[in-house]
Amino acid sequence: MDNIIVGLGEALWDCLPEGRKLGGAPANFAFHAAQFGFNACAVSAVGNDALGDETLKAFDAKGLNYIMPRVDYPTGIVSVELDAEGVPSYDIKQQVAWDNIPFTPEIEEAARHCQAVCFGSLAQRSPVSHHTIARFLDATPSTCLKIFDINLRQRFYSKEVIKEGLKRCDILKINDEELVTIGRMFGYPGLDMENKCWLILGKYNLKMLVLTCGTNGSYVFTAGQLSIQETPKVAVADTVGAGDSFTGAFAAATLSGMPVNQAHELAVKVSAYVCTQNGAMPALPRELTEQVKCHK
Repeated sequence: MDNIIVGLGEALWDCLPEGRKLGGAPANFAFHAAQFGFNACAVSAVGNDALGDETLKAFDAKGLNYIMPRVDYPTGIVSVELDAEGVPSYDIKQQVAWDNIPFTPEIEEAARHCQAVCFGSLAQRSPVSHHTIARFLDATPSTCLKIFDINLRQRFYSKEVIKEGLKRCDILKINDEELVTIGRMFGYPGLDMENKCWLILGKYNLKMLVLTCGTNGSYVFTAGQLSIQETPKVAVADTVGAGDSFTGAFAAATLSGMPVNQAHELAVKVSAYVCTQNGAMPALPRELTEQVKCHK
């Protein structure tokens, strides 16, 4: 149970045009972190229904550790439509299991042995899960690396939740569209992209800020240093879960002691590979995963 990496929040099924795929950002993150040899765990909730059974069976088949209390709400589903470039749009069902994650003794125990946790804003749309995520973060060791992957979806976010996440995290992960929204929300829409990032990094005393810009590259801001990587051109199957794979790979590489620019480069390669595969949880090629194992 020691030194676990936790993906905390929504566990759900993405209903894609070609069929149903297991997903949810925290589960995707944990799955990819585990591929680099870390003890990773998805923490969420599923319903007392057939889809809940299917969720746990699917995690078992993927070999992913999980803490998933069963609750009296339906297991989460998301209708996903893809545009011509494979970019998804989402219809996220409400009043589902992951809106009602209880803070159980098992979840508290996971928090106390957590070396890194990734959480977002989506799972905090309901008071129950918002409270559980806050209690989890409070129960982690002082050395725990807290990653806030903002993950703005539809209208399921608030200024209060985002501000609280920024105050609690060490690393902020955000994309270019979310950065525009945050800039408007916090009253600095006139600043250019880089200056917004430097401002947020300093204002909230972050260790790192990771900005992804789709095909236009990605950036990692740390105190006095900026890492820039181009996005590789690949044949895109879909982009579902690509950002989560980036975060999982970046966290694994960072925890292994890899320098920021190398961790960034690896994360870009991993997310590019995931874009070439259907669904959010493909197995990664060994030449990618071994880069971290060799470094550890």
